[in-house]
Amino acid sequence: MEERLQKVISQWGVASRRQAEQMILEGRVRVNGQVAQLGQRADPSVDHIQVDDQLLQPVQRPQTIYLLLNKPIGVVSTCWDPQNRPTVLSLLPKDLQSSQGIHPVGRLDTQSTGALILTNDGELTFGLTHPSHQVPKTYQVWVEGHPSFSCLRRWREGIMLEGRKTLPAKVEVLKQRSDRTLLQIILSEGRNRQIRKVADLLGHTVIHLHRVAIGTITLDSPAHPPLSPGQYRSLTEAEILFLQRQLHLLSIRATATSKEQRL
Repeated sequence: MEERLQKVISQWGVASRRQAEQMILEGRVRVNGQVAQLGQRADPSVDHIQVDDQLLQPVQRPQTIYLLLNKPIGVVSTCWDPQNRPTVLSLLPKDLQSSQGIHPVGRLDTQSTGALILTNDGELTFGLTHPSHQVPKTYQVWVEGHPSFSCLRRWREGIMLEGRKTLPAKVEVLKQRSDRTLLQIILSEGRNRQIRKVADLLGHTVIHLHRVAIGTITLDSPAHPPLSPGQYRSLTEAEILFLQRQLHLLSIRATATSKEQRL
């Protein structure tokens, strides 16, 4: 069956869908000997698809892999780093690093720690990192000082950040020390360094940020021992189903939005 070329490439674990689109734009993809165009469709069972001169074979399609990693501090959430810093892939066994097309779903900045999903399912990555997606993520965040009630209310209601108001957030005080406060923050959006930027605007700089959950997927699952920094585990069937349902909801919302725009 013919599908968009970037989708086929992501399904083979070569790259995420966005990365596949860039590969096509750079002329690195050929279909039946011809340089491919963005938006082109192909059927991997009958068409010869080459990425960097490597032929995609239907029998070589990798098994989908879904992992949960507890990202340590100082590790970058990319597959490769030009500064030669350790990446999340460097925490995996060599066979998973090199041949399975595994990549992180979204990012945690270098100084942040916690839950990060790794997969070779490019469609899942595309859906879960789409700007319209709103899977909740839970963080435990130490900030400087003791935020006032009015400060917490502003954070919960949303504030203007880089010309656009943040979505409402759940913000609760977990504990306080003499010079700092531990907050639990649940976000349904994932703008770049959002928690750190909002905290700075409110006058309470982040000391440490740790993500403990992505939706119902937690580092401290009752079915598994807690993951130490740098450790990973395979997702359970229930956790994979949760992610697939989120992808299905995104597809429904996109279809509804398209219909509204045509009316």
